[in-house]
Amino acid sequence: MTLEADETLLFRNTMRITDGHLEEFTAAVREAIGFVERNAPQIMVQTFVDADRMLAYSYQLYADSDAVLEHWRISENHINAVSAHCTVVDFQVHGSPDERVLAGMRDMIDDGTAVVTARIAGFVRPLPSPRAP
Repeated sequence: MTLEADETLLFRNTMRITDGHLEEFTAAVREAIGFVERNAPQIMVQTFVDADRMLAYSYQLYADSDAVLEHWRISENHINAVSAHCTVVDFQVHGSPDERVLAGMRDMIDDGTAVVTARIAGFVRPLPSPRAP
């Protein structure tokens, strides 16, 4: 896979977990990430939980806007399952998504929940070869 630094998109999603929903949230995230790992186009997904503050942070790296759209298309049920247990408080899009992705995020951009920041410099290393078992 060849990645072009000017096309890659990095999403950082900060979520406030609903009180009393930590276990359900965690289970929904694990199920969603398992599905994404097997089926969706993300290059990387990592999610972290601060249980003391009831916050979670998700990072997702995409090759381009087409990959974001494909993820949304096939993962809608999993996105909704996670969303049932949290509220997005901050969503950062780093890179330059195309108009289709921006349209899909329009409500969050308009209400200030999501912010898009342009890349000024960067690079992408080739993915390492899988290690032998």
